[in-house]
Amino acid sequence: MVEIKNIVMIGAGLMGHNAAQIFLMAGYNVTLVDIKDEFVNAGVAKIDEGLKKLEAKGKLGEGTSAASLMGNLKKSIDLASAVKDADFVVEAVVEKMDVKKQVFKTCDENAPPHCILATNTSTMSITEIASATKREDKVIGMHFFNPPILMRLVEIIAGEKSSDESMDTGVEIGKGLPCLKGKRFVPKVLKDRPGFIVNRLNAPVQIYLNWVFDQAAEKGIPWEQIDADAAGLMPMGPCELGDYVGLDTMFHVGNYYAETLSPDFKPGKVITKMVEENKLGRKSPQGFFDWSAGRPKIDKSKKAGLFSVQNSMAIMLNEGCRLLEEKVVTGFKVIDDANMAGMNTPGPFGGGKNQYENWSKLLNELADKTGKEYLRPCELMKSGGFVSMRK
Repeated sequence: MVEIKNIVMIGAGLMGHNAAQIFLMAGYNVTLVDIKDEFVNAGVAKIDEGLKKLEAKGKLGEGTSAASLMGNLKKSIDLASAVKDADFVVEAVVEKMDVKKQVFKTCDENAPPHCILATNTSTMSITEIASATKREDKVIGMHFFNPPILMRLVEIIAGEKSSDESMDTGVEIGKGLPCLKGKRFVPKVLKDRPGFIVNRLNAPVQIYLNWVFDQAAEKGIPWEQIDADAAGLMPMGPCELGDYVGLDTMFHVGNYYAETLSPDFKPGKVITKMVEENKLGRKSPQGFFDWSAGRPKIDKSKKAGLFSVQNSMAIMLNEGCRLLEEKVVTGFKVIDDANMAGMNTPGPFGGGKNQYENWSKLLNELADKTGKEYLRPCELMKSGGFVSMRK
């Protein structure tokens, strides 16, 4: 395995500069690249600020200062020259396939032959991105969860031609990156399938939520009552969580899975209308609730009886079983551990081992009621065959 010393981080935005900071903290030389000086300089300023805060709290380790780490950071707006001495490149640019392919083509033409190229995409095909290069064996996914310094999960994803050595290098680098909230969890994603592990596991819950939101709108049920259904079982109810994540994000993700997995993911009427009206949630600052004065006070005294957390868990168990059927991972422990590391919530298999018969029945009823066939239980869930697939 080639020794990794020089890392190039492409994209100085929220994800890029945060990842660059933890690469510096792990002892690498880092070059931060973006298309304009102002973007790079803003990213560098954020890294400097982040490191100084950690230094003040004594979290950089003995004999390490923010200034010494900043001495290992270079900046560039010339990608071709920035990757000349790179051992490992991580791309975190806009989620547009043509842009990513161009970035990877430039890296491939200018980086040393041993250099591994990684993409932080959360949705795109690693295999397709790799096709822009002549080193498809050295292209992998390295999917951080936001912000990387706090979220323990880093998914390392294999494209169709990724070599074992490239994957192992990605895992080794990932495990060595500091995290303020505990030990890194760095699973291998063995198949290049939409959503990888954690995003895919949680994605079909949106099919159910779209139905819940549309039902509530038709029946004139206030959004507070939907969140009341989840009170005590979820830190935020579905409406508040949607506002927090961004309804435009839900909309785009829904359309992506509608194209790649099933038309059932297509965003519902409520979400579509809100996005058209630029009611995007917290950032706009109006969505289901008004965020203009900060986090809304939600009256959860009356329940709608529409949303069930148990249905969500059943849907996630079914999707986890699909991940096992598709050989995306080797066993369900990886899925549960990844969900805990990436979402701070338990995965579905702990409860699902004893509940799969009951939950399969629930899903069939839900599919009948909603008309969404994707929610029907797959063979591995119905049979309980997954129970023996722990590792």
